[in-house]
Amino acid sequence: MQVIEVLYEDNHILVVNKPSGVLVQADQTGDIPLIDHAKAYVKKKYQKPGAVFLGLVHRLDRPTSGILVLARTSKALSRLNKQFAERVPKKIYWALISGTPKKENQLIHYLVRNSKQNKSYAYLKQVNHSKKAMLSYKHLKALDRYHLLEIELQTGRHHQIRAQLHAENLFIKGDVKYGAPRPNTNGGIHLHARMLTFRHPTTKELITIRATPPKEPLWNACLI
Repeated sequence: MQVIEVLYEDNHILVVNKPSGVLVQADQTGDIPLIDHAKAYVKKKYQKPGAVFLGLVHRLDRPTSGILVLARTSKALSRLNKQFAERVPKKIYWALISGTPKKENQLIHYLVRNSKQNKSYAYLKQVNHSKKAMLSYKHLKALDRYHLLEIELQTGRHHQIRAQLHAENLFIKGDVKYGAPRPNTNGGIHLHARMLTFRHPTTKELITIRATPPKEPLWNACLI
């Protein structure tokens, strides 16, 4: 079983740092998803005799790394689901991109999801079946060939960051689906859920979680 990197845990929630390239939920590939690894972790640590309950509060794309929140009780799941539906949590991502970003920018597009392609397309004006997507970014660091952006989501749409950056001719390293020239060797992309602030489902306390990016040379250079 894969070792789970736990960022926070108590009787109500489990927050982990998802590796790039790992599924969150089971799909047609048959690969073991992260939620199964997390259930195995809970079962072993707390010596649970029966089935372990873990509810998925939100999702991360398979190639994306970073913070993932799981609920350990049905009550915590329903309360956290309500928060995420009402966009209460503050979500911060890091992306390593090629292209020429501005120092700061807000992007507003209208996204149309193509389920057959598992891809979203960004338009500047509203079109049929589109959903408004908003994010803001700031440029944190320039590396030799890439730029580090810190991105805050104002909406939560399918492949939102990937599609909106692509529409601005900014391409996440390794994301060939959205314009990157070549894939990363592990099949992941350099998009990382870096920070999340939300209310604890029971205590109502504001919790801020930070996740270290995957250990590899480019991400390491961003932390220096």
